[in-house]
Amino acid sequence: MNKIKEKRILLVEDEPDILIIVKRLLESAGYDVVTACDGKDALEKARKTLPDLIILDLILPGLDGYQICGMLKHDRLYMNIPILILSARSESKDYELGIKVGADDYVKKPFETKTLLEKVAELTK
Repeated sequence: MNKIKEKRILLVEDEPDILIIVKRLLESAGYDVVTACDGKDALEKARKTLPDLIILDLILPGLDGYQICGMLKHDRLYMNIPILILSARSESKDYELGIKVGADDYVKKPFETKTLLEKVAELTK
């Protein structure tokens, strides 16, 4: 019997409460979750773990989410990893910039659990 490969998600979030809530939500849905709390750690873990999806906050210590997204999407080795931005920045210019630097989708905080899980499922197909 073949076991279906568990999808790995890199969750990048500097707010500990949000990190814990989203990590538990994803794990309860069957995902393997790796976490990072700042931009440098996010890049290192993305390159080391090759996740199936990156959920990325925009406001982070060090490198921000826009920079991380742009760096990964312009690197041939990582450009095909989908990136879902999860941010409290909710103005249309924030969304537009996120998509411009290569994000595949954008979810605003506070978020609906169902919406987040649907986007994650869609991006990890």
